This record gives sequence, C-alpha cells and structure tokens, in this order.
Amino acid sequence: MTRTSSGPLAGVRVIEIASLAPGPFACTVLSDLGAEVLRIDRAASVGALPEGPTDPLIRGRRSVAVDLKHPYGARLVRDLAASADVLVEGFRPGVAERLGIGPDDCRGLNPRLVYGRMTGWGQEGPLAPRAGHDINYIGLSGALEPIGDAARPTVPLNLIGDFGGGGMLLAVGILAALFERERSGLGQIVDAAMVDGAALLTAGLHGMRAAGHWPAGRRGNLLDGGAPFYDTYETADGRFIAVGALEPQFYAQLMTGLGLSEANDIPRQDDRARWPELRRRLAAVFKERTRDEWTARFQDTDACVTPVLSPWEAHEHPHNAAREVFQSSSGVRQPSPAPRLDRTPGSIAGPPPHPGQHTVSALADWGRPEEEVSALLAAGVIVTAPATV
Repeated sequence: MTRTSSGPLAGVRVIEIASLAPGPFACTVLSDLGAEVLRIDRAASVGALPEGPTDPLIRGRRSVAVDLKHPYGARLVRDLAASADVLVEGFRPGVAERLGIGPDDCRGLNPRLVYGRMTGWGQEGPLAPRAGHDINYIGLSGALEPIGDAARPTVPLNLIGDFGGGGMLLAVGILAALFERERSGLGQIVDAAMVDGAALLTAGLHGMRAAGHWPAGRRGNLLDGGAPFYDTYETADGRFIAVGALEPQFYAQLMTGLGLSEANDIPRQDDRARWPELRRRLAAVFKERTRDEWTARFQDTDACVTPVLSPWEAHEHPHNAAREVFQSSSGVRQPSPAPRLDRTPGSIAGPPPHPGQHTVSALADWGRPEEEVSALLAAGVIVTAPATV
C-alpha cells in the first residue's frame, strides 16, 4: 500500500539503502513524520527473519530486495531516485560511487534530490576510509572522556554517536536541505558524520569550560556526577534514584524531603571541600527507603528527584503513560514518534517489513512497469520475500 499520511512530511518520498543503526533511525524519524520510506534491502537478506522483524528502527516503511552489485540493480535504484525527494545511504566513502548509485549518478537524473550520507568519520579526512563504531567516534570527538567515574570513561551505550550525533542530525540535515530546496529548486548532499555530530553535542561543555565552570577532571564537575546533588543513589531495594537539585531553591527542597539541614551539620551546597562528606550523608539516607518510596516522597516537589527506570519499565510511570510516550505496535512496545506537532502529528506508519516483502507492489507504486519488474525478478536482480510471492 502507498502511505496516505497527514504528517508534516506527507508526500515526501525517501529511498533508504539498508544500513545499521544511525541511517535507519534517521529514516524512522522521517517516516514517523509522514514521509514515505522505501527501504532497499540486500537480495541476500530475503528469508533471513523467518519469525518476522521486530525492530522499531525499521518500522513504517516498505522493503524492496535488490542485488546492488548487479548493473541492473544499480540502474533500478537510479530510476527510483529520479522520482524521489531523498536518498539515504550509509556506506564507507566511495562505495556508493563504485556501485553506481553515488550522488552524481542519482542527482544527474534528479537535481532536486537530497542525498543523505551517514558515516562515522565523514567523507574526507585521514580516517574517512577506516572502520569504526560509536565508541570510536565519540572517543575522538571528546564526548566520551567526560563520562564515567574518576578511574575510567564509561560507555554510554551507542546513544551519542549512532543516534544523537548520527541519525538525529542526519534527519535535521535532510529537513534543512528540503526546506532550502523550496527556494533554490535544487537538492544537495548532506554529509552527516558521527564524529561531527558527537562533537556538536559537546558544545555546552566547551562553553562551561571557557567560563570556568568545568574546572576539574571526570567526576569533579557539576554535571558529570561530581556534585553530590547531581548524581544517582542506590536505594534500599537495590534500585536507583536520580537527583538533579542544581539550583539553591531545588536543593533546599531536596534537603527538606530527606529530613536534612545545615542545623544537622550538613555541608552547604557550595562547599566543594565538603562534597565527599555530603555525598556520604545523602547515600546513607537514600539507602533507608526503596526507590518507589522516594519517588512518592518527592513527586509533588521541585526537588528534581526521579526514579531511574529501565527501558522496559519506563512505560509504567504515570507521566509517561499519560503522555503515551510509549505505545505497542505489531506486538512490540516502543517509543512513540517525537516531537509532537499539533496540526499534523506524526504516527507509526506500520510494522517493520521483511526484507523484500513489498518488492513487486512497491515498485509498481513507484512507477516501474510490470514487464520491467517481471524481467528483473527473472534475472535475480530483485527478490521477493517467500511469504509475498
């Protein structure tokens, strides 16, 4: 089926060359906002998920399985790009060009095409051709070093490089290029590198350092767990509570909720020399009650105290439930589309596809003649998922 969305990107057509993590995330953001995303999966991927895909990172699009190494496979992608608004690829630099689906190949047929490129190191520079992962990109960008305890940096999952500095900023770049196209009539290349994006996410830290508000090493500053009133604490049941009482008025409410005060010889908030002592006092008090008991104690205050929830229980919190921050789609609980628009809200367009599930129907909807599709099937250039043959 062809998507009939009322989202803000309704009518925008996106070709996604299948890749890992950041590229699919960017395309999920675009799909949730109303774009029609056609995923080009590898022909060899067909039948690889016999029980059905469950990954929210590929929700809301259709899948065509193509042998990109076949000359006619590359030609098919170019023909599809001729009627698309956006193409997203996540190859190492030069691979798309060797396949015949690089920017010049595609934009020669469609000057309005926005061509999104998702890499770790970018399209040029000494490391551009090298392999890497999120941990490498955020390590080189300066985003990893401040995170963790005093002894060593802690890996913050792959949220900073892959998703924040990578996929999210790729989506922003694509949206900016689409907006500019309304003035110029021309598309452009969006070079989204995770090392660039992760560096951009540290802009605030550079400002704090310049202003003298980041004087110490890891775990010695306000926002890195160095301040005892901006940290996590274990509770009586072995769970954790998050404390973010930075401002004096919020710190005062924290002390009230904990039953502490300077009259009990509690160090002042600004007394850095006594921060270790303050941390010990806070840790001892938080161990007296369970996480949920502390949650109830502080929920109607501005002490900035909240539970540390796992991704699998976050949907149960009353605030998340009231806002429907999570929803179930195709039997999988997952985050809802964000951000929210009042007139043209986003939505999950559908379940994750099997590779090649929509090869025939999607190509027909994208204007490819029936005889061409039949010939490509016969030649093995395109493949359909067994359940859809």
